[in-house]
Amino acid sequence: MAAASVVRAVRRRSGRLFDIFVAEVPWTVSTKELKEYFSQFGSVQRCQLPFDKDTGFHRRYCWIKFSTQQDVQNVLQKDSHILEGAKLTLKQQPHRRRSQRKNQSE
Repeated sequence: MAAASVVRAVRRRSGRLFDIFVAEVPWTVSTKELKEYFSQFGSVQRCQLPFDKDTGFHRRYCWIKFSTQQDVQNVLQKDSHILEGAKLTLKQQPHRRRSQRKNQSE
């Protein structure tokens, strides 16, 4: 338990989270399917697929958070990613803490 809290504290201080932005996600793909697909490249910590409150459909993009930088590199090394016949567009996201985002927008 103590080791896990130390790891979380180090990650909070460093702000080092390894995220990928995924665009062109087909309407029929769910969070579960995205997690399953990207788990072949490494340990997926989180998949965030935002939904539109008015339509009830997801917005066709998501963020994937991996456990390590190597997992991210594994994903980026593959030339193309295709889910349900649609080619996904991937971009590595530099992670910034909320406090950093707020300060930059002022």
